[in-house]
This record gives sequence, structure tokens and C-alpha cells, in this order.
Amino acid sequence: MKIEFTKMHGAGNDFIMVDDRTCWTFPVDDKAFIERIASRRTGIGCDGIILLQPSDTADFRMRFINPDGGEQDMCGNGARCIARLAFDRGIAGAGMKIETGAGIVHAEVLDDLIRLDLTDPVDLRLNLETGLEWNVDFLNTGVPHAVAWVEDVQAVDLPVFGRALRYHTLFKPEGTNANVARVEADGTLSMRTYERGVEAETLACGTGAAAVAVLAAERGWVNLPVPVHCAGGHDLVINTVCGITTLTGGAEHVFDGEIEYGNRV
Repeated sequence: MKIEFTKMHGAGNDFIMVDDRTCWTFPVDDKAFIERIASRRTGIGCDGIILLQPSDTADFRMRFINPDGGEQDMCGNGARCIARLAFDRGIAGAGMKIETGAGIVHAEVLDDLIRLDLTDPVDLRLNLETGLEWNVDFLNTGVPHAVAWVEDVQAVDLPVFGRALRYHTLFKPEGTNANVARVEADGTLSMRTYERGVEAETLACGTGAAAVAVLAAERGWVNLPVPVHCAGGHDLVINTVCGITTLTGGAEHVFDGEIEYGNRV
């Protein structure tokens, strides 16, 4: 069976996108296959696989599969990429509703940018004692995020600290995404993310950028809208409009291809 796909990225966060509206044939239960195509050495390589599926409550459903074969409710950059794909293919108009595991979100195509209305942030907790090098703030922006405020985001050994925080007892049983962030002198934010399910650092994380910005605003350190500088060199802009947290940034097509299910990639 041939599976057609589109490779896209949002701020360096890259995804394998599959239009699964008519067939429902993508092998979501075959974790070995998912791990292989997500691998950057033996497969296509990605931070996640996104299926575009039918929805009874929105223009379409976004189903997000992690590189380890598990699923998560929401991905901000992934939602912006699927919005771009749906608009470019005539599946949805410039303004659209997307069904996710975290609820219905709205997206709007603004020329080269995609603005996404996120679900309401919940479970805000400040200055949690971790017993690690830094205490953290916590916020769920569709998926859980712990944030450590550091002097230099580049100096942090993120694979070590991020993994320890991701599996910390504070966040059992599901675990958390782990972020390090800093408020810059110009009032912008810089961040890096160790992403749950990817089990590594990613070049950007949309829900993570939202968590960092909302937490910094909660502490009175920044005013929204605020640019968030991501590890891949791209910026995401977080704002609050009529009480809704928004995520704005680019979403770009990389290439199209097809894979044969059942054969080595």
C-alpha cells in the first residue's frame, strides 16, 4: 500500500502530513513503522506525524502521532501546518475550525503566516520545587509544559535536564514537556524545548512558546504580544485577543512523497 505524504515545518518543527480523509488506512497501531519513518537516519524524519481526518464538529480533524508511536492531544505548530495544507488544497477556507484531542481550535491564514487560537490554558502553577538545578513554572496549553527560567538557554544541558524534568514525579503519570526560557533585555523571550514523545530537543514548540509567554506575562515580566525566539532561529508571536491565547508564525511546505507500507523506507 502506497501512502502519500507532505513534509512541512512550522518554525523548524517538522511533520509528516497525511491526508487520511477517505481511506482511514494509515497504520496508526504499527509503532515499529511509525518509529522507522520518523527516524532521521532510516526514514523520512520528523517531530510528529499528522493525519488530516473527517470531523463532524469542525472543518477537519487533526490526529497527532509522536515519533515513538504514542499520540498527544495538541501541537501548536502542527495545527498551523495542517491549516496551511488544508487551505492550499481547498479543504478549508482562510478561517477554519480544527478538531483536536484538546478540543476545537480556530486557525486563520494571513498571507505567509498562520494564526492559531489555542485552547484555554489550565493548571497554572508557579515555582514548583523540583530538587533539580532549577524550580519550574507549569501550564497546560493543550499539552503540559514545565518551564525553568535560566540565565543562558544555550548553556543548559537540555538532554539531561529536560529528560529529568520530563519524567519528574511532579508530573506523573503522563509526564511533561520540558522547557528552559529567558526574558531578554528587549522584552522578548528565548526558549528551548525537550519534547515529550519525541524524547529529544525540537527546533520549536508552539504550545511551549505559548506556555513560556503566558507564564512570563503572569509573572509581570513581559507584555503581550511578545516574540518568542525558538532554537531553530524562527520566531513565534504569542498574544491574547479577547481572552484567547493566539500563536502566529510561518508554516512551510518542504516536499511531497510517497512510501510503501510494509517495506523498508
